[in-house]
Amino acid sequence: MSERGPTSKDREQNRFHKRARRYARVGTNVGGVAAKMAGRRLLGREDNREKSALELAAALGGLKGPIMKVAQLISTIPEAIPAEYAVELAKLQSNAPPMGWAFVKRRMAAELGRDWRRHFAEFEHEAAASASLGQVHKAVSLDGEPLACKLQYPDMQSAVEADLAQLDILFAIHRRMDPAIDTSEMGGEIAARVREELDYEREAAHMRLYGEILRQEGHIRVPAVIEDLSTRRLLTMGWLEGTPMLDHTGDALEDRNRLATAMFRAWWYPFSRYGVIHGDPHLGNYSVYDEDGAPGGINLLDYGCIRIFPAKFVGGVIDLYNGLRTEDEALIVHAYETWGFRGLSKDLIEILNIWARFIYGPLIEDKVRAIADGVSAAEYGRKQAFTVHKGLKEKGPVRVPREFVFMDRAAIGLGAVFIHLRAELNFHRLFNETIEAFDLDHLADRQADALKRAGVDTDAAA
Repeated sequence: MSERGPTSKDREQNRFHKRARRYARVGTNVGGVAAKMAGRRLLGREDNREKSALELAAALGGLKGPIMKVAQLISTIPEAIPAEYAVELAKLQSNAPPMGWAFVKRRMAAELGRDWRRHFAEFEHEAAASASLGQVHKAVSLDGEPLACKLQYPDMQSAVEADLAQLDILFAIHRRMDPAIDTSEMGGEIAARVREELDYEREAAHMRLYGEILRQEGHIRVPAVIEDLSTRRLLTMGWLEGTPMLDHTGDALEDRNRLATAMFRAWWYPFSRYGVIHGDPHLGNYSVYDEDGAPGGINLLDYGCIRIFPAKFVGGVIDLYNGLRTEDEALIVHAYETWGFRGLSKDLIEILNIWARFIYGPLIEDKVRAIADGVSAAEYGRKQAFTVHKGLKEKGPVRVPREFVFMDRAAIGLGAVFIHLRAELNFHRLFNETIEAFDLDHLADRQADALKRAGVDTDAAA
């Protein structure tokens, strides 16, 4: 009798067991911290946030994969969790140990077939980079072109679902501490974006979209998708040679400003013209390419975390800018309501404006300046977040709309890049150049057309 491979029932049962084991590991680690906190409360002891934060970091530190991405993502959103937790979670490393060559061969065969090697002139055994959901191998096409093959780790869907099921525990810990903000919509937003990162066909469409949007930008490069060597779990693209952004913090001011301008354009231009943002500010998602012996511009590398907004949300961002610039209170309120904030009193609006003026301040001031004077990238926004937290504790909480989550996160990440580069620019003029042609109706039409051409699911823009 010939041997049969595993049936679909066998595979589903295997996924169930792996997911159950993941639930147990994550649930035990994270739940253990929650239990200790509850015990301290039950005994009438004041919870020591720093101690609890260290316990949570230790619990998550031994876990790799999606839970690390979720934890670090939360740590970048001001007041999503207590500041003590954010500091500890930000220290965690999201890199997972790379798959060995035996695993890589099996994964590549699963995606491209047993004869997958015939598609490449060369394929490096060692991973060029590894992260929470997959790893990248450098290869060479049959035509001699350098390629990057992004290969997803096995059983990531099971791991993601198990880890997302524990996300509510992190928010539950926060809710026990009289939160300044209501995080009820954050979990859904984070879960949706992390699930999207599993779909490399979607990421390929995002890459095509950015290639279309930024094709006229002289200092921004987007990899080309190699369609016939890509699947839902394998993304093959052109290799873009570059050096880490942090290698250029000591370059001449002119070069640092060129890189900062490219970063500004790479972020604000797609948002203001197409309602799209690159939502992951991690420095590993950018590199610097060389041109005539000097930094020429940036390579925009990762497109797993792309957020597509309805045109009215973009309009709200510009309305808030104009409202703050002209001190038009009615326009400011209209902007917050457009974003989805509800039931805002005058006091709450003033508290939210503290954060808004922090984010918009460099865009409003018409002069050459640094993004923040005397502040490190790690501390960027912490002082303002503390002030907002204190105010909302008295007047809130405020429910944060889900669309605000990645907008805010990306803005903070972009500011941190400018601080690393010690850039000195007229951010006001850069911003106004990107929004000068803004028109709500035209943006909606332009967005729909670009998404259709790139093959992006248009439901994402709803």
